[in-house]
Amino acid sequence: IYMMAPPNTRHQVIVGELYATIRNYIKSKSGSCKPYVSPFAVFLNEDNKNYVEPDLTVVCSPDKVDEKGCHGAPDWVIEVVSPATQSKDYGIKLFKYRMAGVREYWIINPLKGIVNVYDFENESGTGLYSFDDEIPVALIVRPLAGKPTKKRAVMPFSVISQAVRERIS
Repeated sequence: IYMMAPPNTRHQVIVGELYATIRNYIKSKSGSCKPYVSPFAVFLNEDNKNYVEPDLTVVCSPDKVDEKGCHGAPDWVIEVVSPATQSKDYGIKLFKYRMAGVREYWIINPLKGIVNVYDFENESGTGLYSFDDEIPVALIVRPLAGKPTKKRAVMPFSVISQAVRERIS
């Protein structure tokens, strides 16, 4: 059991803006992936006892999700770090997500204004971005009907960071 302070306003605004942007993108492509905001349990192991709660989780296989959460590796995980969580996000969670089969992992650091992107399927998609960059995303677009296609979408993080600045000021 970890005792943690609640997230601050900046953290919540970033997660909320990301959720809305990702959800709207998936809907605009008629995709079957679904984003989930914490608290949402992700059971990376075979048991139903140990889980993580990423800030934002995207799951493209509906059979992995039930009323308790996601069972198995989600497709995309996003964590917004704080001084209290950064050692876990850059260390333990990075290792756990990679080993479990998560396709893409983002670590967003609001204090430094950077986003670490780990594309575990394609190392060339791994990189470090500022809040003013457009960030390529290895989203799997799974239409509700038809064959899944892998596309590199672009996440306009500069739009999100502008919305964060406006809502916090």
